[in-house]
Amino acid sequence: MKSLEALETKLLHYTGKAIHDYHMIHPHDRVLVCLSGGKDSYTMLTLLEKLRLRAHQKFQLHVLTLDQGHPGWDDTYLKAWLHQHHFTFTILNQDTYRIVKEKIPEGNTYCGLCSRLRRGIIYRFASEHGFNKIALGHHRDDINQTLLMSILYNGQIRSMPPKLLSDDKRHIVIRPLAYCQEHDIQQFAHLKQFPIIPCNLCGSQENLARQRIKALIQQLALENPKIPSNILHAVGDVKLSQLMDRKLWDFKALEAQQTVSDLTQIEQIDGFDSEVHIDIKSLKRNTVPKESTNANIDC
Repeated sequence: MKSLEALETKLLHYTGKAIHDYHMIHPHDRVLVCLSGGKDSYTMLTLLEKLRLRAHQKFQLHVLTLDQGHPGWDDTYLKAWLHQHHFTFTILNQDTYRIVKEKIPEGNTYCGLCSRLRRGIIYRFASEHGFNKIALGHHRDDINQTLLMSILYNGQIRSMPPKLLSDDKRHIVIRPLAYCQEHDIQQFAHLKQFPIIPCNLCGSQENLARQRIKALIQQLALENPKIPSNILHAVGDVKLSQLMDRKLWDFKALEAQQTVSDLTQIEQIDGFDSEVHIDIKSLKRNTVPKESTNANIDC
C-alpha cells in the first residue's frame, strides 16, 4: 500500500490535470460539491479544497449532502467531519427512498430512478442558491464501466463526460476525478479514515449489471493492466470515420471526396488487366439467392 502522502500527490496531480484539460473550474466559480458520504465524494471534496487553497481561494466550494431516507441513514459523523474541516454545507432531507420503493417492483434495479430523482433535487438546489458548477465524484472506473454498460445493454456509445452542460443549459456538471483510479481512492479513503455512509438501497441488490461489468474489466486487467487506461483513452479519441453513425458521419458524400485515379494510364502488372468490367445485373442474378433478396438482416 502506498503512503498517504504518495497517494495524495498522485490524486492531486490527476485531479488538477482533469480540471485543466477540460476547463472545469474558473475564477469566481461557485461550485456545489455533492457529498454522498461515500469514499469517492469524500476524496473529491478533500482534493478540491486543497486545490482551492493552492489557487488562493479564487473559487468557492459549498457541500451538499442529500438524505434520501435510506434505511439506517446516519449523518452524525459526516456532519462532525464537515465542521471539523470548516466546510460550509447543507444537509437536504428528501424522502426519495419511499418513491423508489413505490415505483420499482421488488428485485428490480433502483439505481436509474434514484439517480434521476437525486439529479433533479441537486439541480433545483443549485439554481435556487446561485451555484454555477456541480461537482460529482465519478472516477475513471465509473466512466469505463458506464461506457461498456451502454454498449452492451443499451446499444449506444456513451459514458460520463468530465464536463457536461445540462439539457436546459442552466447547469454545468464537472467530474474532477475523471482521471483517478478507484483503487487509489479506496486506499486514500482508508488512510484518511473518512466516516463513510454505506448505500443500503443500491448495495443490497446483488448481480447488478455494473458489478458484472466491473468484474469483467478487472479480469481482463489481470491479463493486460493497461486495459482500464486504454478504455478511458478510447472515450477521448473517437474516430467517427471508423464507426457507423450516419448522423455524425456523411457516408453518402464520400464519393465526392474521393480522389479518382486515371485507370487508363495504369499499365498491366503481372498480367492484371486494369480495365475490369463487372456485369452487375449478372452478378445479382447469379449470386443472390431469390429467397434472400427481401430478408431482414439481424445486426
